[in-house]
Amino acid sequence: MGFTCGIVGLPNVGKSTIFNALTSAKAAAANFPFCTIEPNTGAVPVPDPRLEILAGIAKSGKLIPTQITFVDIAGLIRGASKGEGLGNQFLGHIRSVDAIAHVVRCFDDENIVHVDGSVNPRRDVETIDTELILSDFDAIQKLKLKVEKAAKTGDKLAKGKLALVEALESWLGQGKPARTLKTSGQLPGTPEDYVEIAGNLLTSKPVLFVANVPEGEIAREPAIGGPLPVDDLAAYAKEHNAPMVTISGQVEAEIAELNAEERKEFLGSLGVSTSGLDRLTVAGYQLLDLITFFTVGPKECHAWTAQAGSTAPQCAGKIHSDFERGFIRAEVIGYNDYVEAGGEVKAKEGGKQRTEGKEYLMKDGDIVHFRFNV
Repeated sequence: MGFTCGIVGLPNVGKSTIFNALTSAKAAAANFPFCTIEPNTGAVPVPDPRLEILAGIAKSGKLIPTQITFVDIAGLIRGASKGEGLGNQFLGHIRSVDAIAHVVRCFDDENIVHVDGSVNPRRDVETIDTELILSDFDAIQKLKLKVEKAAKTGDKLAKGKLALVEALESWLGQGKPARTLKTSGQLPGTPEDYVEIAGNLLTSKPVLFVANVPEGEIAREPAIGGPLPVDDLAAYAKEHNAPMVTISGQVEAEIAELNAEERKEFLGSLGVSTSGLDRLTVAGYQLLDLITFFTVGPKECHAWTAQAGSTAPQCAGKIHSDFERGFIRAEVIGYNDYVEAGGEVKAKEGGKQRTEGKEYLMKDGDIVHFRFNV
């Protein structure tokens, strides 16, 4: 499925409405809990103005943007870690995604029932955080029994793992998500150990908050300490060093039916230049720590996705496994150099094309030709 971002939240916060607009899918959206049971998935192109600029320079016949897959997951309620509602299904679906977009209700509507009776973003976020932490705490306690058993036999690797497992148990027991232990300076063992032990924990996944606000608030910048629900969520996100995107599900549902020109005009009338969903897609892409590199030619201009820190052969493998297996070199031009030169030929003539080997770490915006031999 590639890189996936799960859309989560309490029931009736607007997850499926946002997902429908995001993917132009037809996921059910109804005013009752658990409307979404099986997760819907949709691959969404990541807005990147560089693609059109490169295609214009190269006179490419086709543009192929990079994509991220969003997964709409069933609503969670208090007690989900113990199987309440659709908790077990919900938690299982979260485990399979790479990152989490947590939709939080920041609008009041007497026609849409709130499962806890009132709009309170901080309480709602903490409800879900608590359930995820409880689920992880249970998983770590079970793992601890297995690791302790191996450590008692004198297994040195198991002894090392036990220190990390115990640290995670203590951390989760304090109500803290696993991801914050990694950056706390209190992590025993290596980052590789952390990935092995904690990589599949629900609270190890990166999170961004999606504030679903009324139409009249989409052009307003959230204010820490302000009077609105979105302000409270912004404060919470800042406290937890998490990104936040403001969206009006109602507006996004309306503009999903418009063509590009009508959409631009409608957004302009509301005081914004880009849709909330475009900002969400870009934020999700950034949250996953991804980069984009390009292959450019007269036939097509193609954007490709890779994890930040990927080597040239690994990126070549994104195009075709033979490219990675038989990798010889990468011929690379930086995006700015390509644009300033007006294309590949002039960039080469100006000495802006570099030859890179197997150890080269690809950079965001690289335009590349991979040379290989199988």
